[in-house]
Amino acid sequence: MTEEMIIAGFGGQGVLSMGKILAYSGIMEDKEVTWFPSYGPEMRGGTANVTVIISDNRISSPILHEFDTAIILNQQSLNKFEKMVKPGGVLLYDPNGISKPPTRTDINIYKVEGTKTAVEMGNPRVFNMIVFGSYLKVRPILSLDNVEKGLQKSLPERYHRLIPLNLEAIKKGEEIVESIQTV
Repeated sequence: MTEEMIIAGFGGQGVLSMGKILAYSGIMEDKEVTWFPSYGPEMRGGTANVTVIISDNRISSPILHEFDTAIILNQQSLNKFEKMVKPGGVLLYDPNGISKPPTRTDINIYKVEGTKTAVEMGNPRVFNMIVFGSYLKVRPILSLDNVEKGLQKSLPERYHRLIPLNLEAIKKGEEIVESIQTV
């Protein structure tokens, strides 16, 4: 099994954190992992993306030109990365900030109302964990136990009290993901 993915959106949406948690969770499953962040000097409000590879085998390079999965959180990222999803791959997006939805017909497309759900949960900061939960529902490559261990490894200890809230957000994301198109 090899999962090559990109997570892309605005800085401040938890893009890099989501990738880091994915990577640590993969390590907890004894997988080979790469985490390759990219962001502009603006950080918050500028575009940010991270490529993550999780594999049973050695990974030769962290640089990717096409992806099994793309998690897209803004229009600029959709415009840039939709065409880079492999045929038969997965594109998961939050419609908040997307004015022109995905149009490809050769990929699986899923929508998650992460922004709206985070507000309903009373904590907009769990947005990325809601999206992460939707990803895990669509591509169940990691166990929830190892995701919890990944959260413990990636979050500073002063934030460990928030792990139960993050796990609740992940479960909520698993519940609300909506299939738009399957191939």
